[in-house]
Order: sequence, then structure tokens, then C-alpha cells
Amino acid sequence: MEDVLTRVSRLERPQILVQTARLGLTEYCRDRHLRRLLKTDTPPQASDAVIRLLDMEAALDSQRQQDRAAYSIARHVGVLIALMSEAATLRAIRKSRRRLAPMG
Repeated sequence: MEDVLTRVSRLERPQILVQTARLGLTEYCRDRHLRRLLKTDTPPQASDAVIRLLDMEAALDSQRQQDRAAYSIARHVGVLIALMSEAATLRAIRKSRRRLAPMG
């Protein structure tokens, strides 16, 4: 099975979506945004959040490509913002664990 961060790195989306999401990263509030997006009382661990957000983003991108009336660009950007932030958090966690792991 492919690693979730590899899946994130392979996403290819229109530049305008990616740029807009990057601008929104400064306003991202993990607790508030994840609870709303994932419809949960408590935000999951970053790895679980990334998996769920990848699935949501794939569904939104499919709607975008099919030009579906139900497609919401605002929701798509919101999911991308959360996905970018959670992926960055997961990368930082993994990097920290590698530094703390015993050599041997």
C-alpha cells in the first residue's frame, strides 16, 4: 500500500486551487476546521486526518472534473488547506521520530 505522504505528493491539481489553498494556510485552525470538515467532535491524529482528507479531496476533484452542479470550489479549497497542513504536521512528526530513534 502506498504511503499517505506519497499520495499527497502525487496530487496534481490546477495551480489556482493550489495557490488559493496555500494562501489559506495562515488561517487554518486544526481543531475548528477538522471538526467541521470531518464531522467529528475530536480531530483525529494527523495520519488519520490525511487519509480521510485525501478521500474527500478525490471525491471533490472528481466532481470538479465532471462539472457537477454539486461541486463547491470553496469546500475543495478548504479540504486542500486542511490536507496541506495535516500533511506538513505528519511530515514533522515523522522527522522528529527519526531524530529520536536509536541508532543501530
